[in-house]
Amino acid sequence: MQSIEGIRENVSLEPGFAVDTTFVLFFLALEFGRSVANLGFDSVLLGVSLIMVLVMPYFLANASIGPDFGRWLAGRSFITMFATLLGLVFDQTIGLVMPGVMRYIPMALLIVSAIVSCYFQFYGLLRLRPAK
Repeated sequence: MQSIEGIRENVSLEPGFAVDTTFVLFFLALEFGRSVANLGFDSVLLGVSLIMVLVMPYFLANASIGPDFGRWLAGRSFITMFATLLGLVFDQTIGLVMPGVMRYIPMALLIVSAIVSCYFQFYGLLRLRPAK
């Protein structure tokens, strides 16, 4: 059986790029796009959370080994805009192409990806490191 560190190495493509937080960002932007038509207080909270998940994971990794902040932010912004547009389209198809119960799928996938991301982040913080 493969260790968690081996899985984490397979998940990270380059230093500073975290796939787990990118999935959380994608599903959060998908849910934001789906709910932005209502323009309620929940949309404002989702927007603030989206901005935080967009920027904050850069500071989780060691900035000296990570990519340039502007290039990193541009890539994640593209993912955010794509997922938001996809969420808008998804919201328009609910009831016409897909049944109404499908509107809960983005939030369910967001919860699952957030749990997995939290597990990886806490494991990275709490794992034992040998003293040098």
